[in-house]
Amino acid sequence: VDAAMVLILGRRLNREDVGVRDSPAVKRKVFEVDSKTLVNHDIFDFSSGSSHAESILQVLNEFRDSRLFTDVIICVEGREFPCHRAVLSACSSYFRAMFCNDHRESREMLVEINGILAEAMDNFLQYVYTGKAKITTENVQFLFETSSLFQIGALRDACAKFLEDQLDPCNCLGIQRFADTHSLKQLASRCRTYAMQNFTEVAQHEEFLDLRRDELEEYISSDELVINKEEMVFEAVMRWVYHDVEYRRPMLKDLLHHVRMPLLHPNYFVQTVEGDRLIQNSPECYQLLHEARRYHVLGNEMMSPRTRPRRSTGFSEVIVVVGGCERVGGFNLPYTECYDPVTGEWKSLAKLPEFTKSEYAVCALRNDILVSGGRINSRDVWMYNSQLNIWIRVASLNKGRWRHKMAVLLGKVYAVGGYDGQSRLSSVECYDSFSNRWTEVAPMKEAVSSPAVASCVNKLFVIGGGPDDNSCSDKVQSYDPETNTWLLRSNIPIAKRCITAVSLNNLIYVSGGLTKSIFCYDPIEDYWIHVMHTFSKQESCGMSVCNGKIYILGGRGETGEASDNILCYDPATGIITGMAAMPRPISYHGCVTIHRYNEKYYHS
Repeated sequence: VDAAMVLILGRRLNREDVGVRDSPAVKRKVFEVDSKTLVNHDIFDFSSGSSHAESILQVLNEFRDSRLFTDVIICVEGREFPCHRAVLSACSSYFRAMFCNDHRESREMLVEINGILAEAMDNFLQYVYTGKAKITTENVQFLFETSSLFQIGALRDACAKFLEDQLDPCNCLGIQRFADTHSLKQLASRCRTYAMQNFTEVAQHEEFLDLRRDELEEYISSDELVINKEEMVFEAVMRWVYHDVEYRRPMLKDLLHHVRMPLLHPNYFVQTVEGDRLIQNSPECYQLLHEARRYHVLGNEMMSPRTRPRRSTGFSEVIVVVGGCERVGGFNLPYTECYDPVTGEWKSLAKLPEFTKSEYAVCALRNDILVSGGRINSRDVWMYNSQLNIWIRVASLNKGRWRHKMAVLLGKVYAVGGYDGQSRLSSVECYDSFSNRWTEVAPMKEAVSSPAVASCVNKLFVIGGGPDDNSCSDKVQSYDPETNTWLLRSNIPIAKRCITAVSLNNLIYVSGGLTKSIFCYDPIEDYWIHVMHTFSKQESCGMSVCNGKIYILGGRGETGEASDNILCYDPATGIITGMAAMPRPISYHGCVTIHRYNEKYYHS
């Protein structure tokens, strides 16, 4: 009966089948199966899961150990490993190609493999026959190379992951080189990032001294390098050069080109940098030393890729917006705020004293900010000390003025032209912060108010402005501090007032004057070109160079309404971009760039 029961359960019921119908089993109600329920229950998909595969692998591994059914012997460094061709071929396309093609090895009982270690082969076979591998710092390199050779992706990736977890200041450069050799892009990138973020410790280890020149340059030229201060980069470079001084000495100048020497502490620069015997005997480095010395005297007036701080030092270039007013006839605002174009953050600084005045001039001197004149109290001059975040009154102008401009030339501040309530001024005075004195210099050829003023190639340029209430000038007046004389240069293509100028890479860029344009002047060749259209007509806007790009902030339109727009123009690409808006619309404001220490950035 039991046998009949099993058969019936396994067949479709057929009433015509007499043999079945007469069977006692049919008469028993318990086996009457409704055809509807049969659909789901006539098949049982049984699976023992991965345990089946594991137990077979286990048995195959035992076969291997006892040389049962093995049909090939792999010989590595004289050691013999009996194996099953089928197992090796199932796991590795390398062996599949070897055994399944007409290679000599496909028929040989003994196959020799060169270029790998016997221990690596042992580890590899353990993985093939068990799916498990013990990866250690000692075997990871040759296990990686063996799994690469035999094209076992999973084991190769596991080795790469293990290496990534082992990163340490003493080994990350070696692992990076290994990753580059084997085209492990993710691991190489992870190593680079790790070395960037731990550069100070990495530079202390032996591996650092074995870097190739191009590898070292990749690190020290990066803005992403994480250091407390630039001195660490200088010391790392000198340590690398001194390690193999005869061979590496000719590379010193090119390496120091990436060290931001202007930002080294003046004491350190004089004692350690200028005191270094290798640098003293390398005249080709003098130009870089000269640049650093000039920066210590001139500050932000002198810009180069080396005067831009790495953000990890806690310093960043920021644009400071001083005062300004929100609407026509409105009060001037007392706010001094700084904008970091990289993060888009705005921060409040100490408020401007005597903020009720308007139409004053603003400029940056080294890392401080001067505000002069304006009405009322048109002779007053205030200096913002960026280290102390306070405003200090300094020596007053000899002649009160407003609607004038200021610019810094060779470490001295020039207050240029303007209006004294009766007439336009041709008068120019010069401030020396070391003696805290203003002295008159030669007057301009044409008296103007609200011109654009910038210094470039050791001269001062006064562009456009208003000679009287009803007209605008297109003249360009240039002052030479060596001869104390003024010259007229090529006229600007437009005659405007309320324009603004900045200097970048020995060129002067001018915008504003309700022109919807940026013009560029080359003072060496003495010619003008129109470089770019802005998005709207503005005048009395702020303009400043930050991180090698030109920013135009605020200004007022044809209706007199102030704007909160920020535009960024990059002369390197010729692209102009709109940035996030200012905290409030503003015009007639001062706009300068300084370096500011932001403790939060580095220590967070």
